[in-house]
Amino acid sequence: MSQNPPIAAPSPNPEARFIVVMGVSGCGKTTLAQGIAEAISGHFLEGDDFHPPENKAKMGSGIPLNDEDRWPWLDRLAEEARRVLATGESPVLACSALKQTHRDRLLAGFPQARLVHLRGSFELIKARMDARHHEYMTSDLLQSQFEALEEPEAGPTTLILSNEEAPERLVQEVVDWLSRH
Repeated sequence: MSQNPPIAAPSPNPEARFIVVMGVSGCGKTTLAQGIAEAISGHFLEGDDFHPPENKAKMGSGIPLNDEDRWPWLDRLAEEARRVLATGESPVLACSALKQTHRDRLLAGFPQARLVHLRGSFELIKARMDARHHEYMTSDLLQSQFEALEEPEAGPTTLILSNEEAPERLVQEVVDWLSRH
């Protein structure tokens, strides 16, 4: 594991903060993160877009990623968030961030970070995944995601939501929460 990432440079906008929407694949985090970014005039980041080809190939072959696969990816996501913050915008990232160690690494140096955990039942998420096409993530890997998931606790910097609610309602809940925290 590499050294701790550098502290994020101060944003020209003191209201800007790093927002991470986390959860297992297929839970709806991309839809929610896109909606949040639009609602707050933030900058949407799709975590999947930052995976190196080796990670995509591994997952496409039905092999779950291990932590050694994830560290460079998480570092790349944090660096992109720093870049966005430096422009004065709030980066809104859709990212699995399944383990506490992943979240610790990703959010290091971001004191204003906020975490939104979108959770749901295995059955509902599997049905959604089976009905969609994804470049490499199929429902075959969903069980391994649930096994790896270490759910965060709700608190001033962490909001937990159910993916059974309508996306528009979830976006509004997050926007209201952000305005209070």
